[in-house]
Amino acid sequence: MKKVILDLATTLDGFIEGPNGEIDWCIMDDDMDFDGFLSSIDTIFYGRVSYDFWGNYQPEENADAEEQKLWETVHSKNKIVFSSEKRDDPNATFINSDIGEKVEEIKKQGGKDIWLYGGASLIKTFIQLNLIDMYRISVHPIALGNGKPLFEDLKEKLNLKLIKTNTFKSGVVQLIYESTN
Repeated sequence: MKKVILDLATTLDGFIEGPNGEIDWCIMDDDMDFDGFLSSIDTIFYGRVSYDFWGNYQPEENADAEEQKLWETVHSKNKIVFSSEKRDDPNATFINSDIGEKVEEIKKQGGKDIWLYGGASLIKTFIQLNLIDMYRISVHPIALGNGKPLFEDLKEKLNLKLIKTNTFKSGVVQLIYESTN
């Protein structure tokens, strides 16, 4: 069965974006093997705001070949958007009810794993519904002091089992956990 993997960056003090939504502190090292992660998934889960911003994003014409290839790979994945808004979109499937049931159906379809891209409110919903199988949290060597926290409004304890750590040349430390809830 497919797994839902939350793969995201956080600051040392636990924020996934700054107070104004900024993510300019994120580091992409070439030793992070993001291409390897992308090859392990065939589906991306988006919230509507994140999808509207990134779901069909096209890099600048003068972007280097590596960035062009990255976005081509991202856009080759099945895109599922969770939103209260109903929309016909040839590039994505919109889901607006029964999130838990629909996610379980998608997980049973076979194929590769699923990247829970976000945004913050979708991640919060998935955490509260216990729909995340694996957490790949890349902790960046910066503290912001405020912003959007990763684990906001937890209703109960979240039990995780550390299965791997990766340390990158930039100082980013990736923690990979399985959910044990």
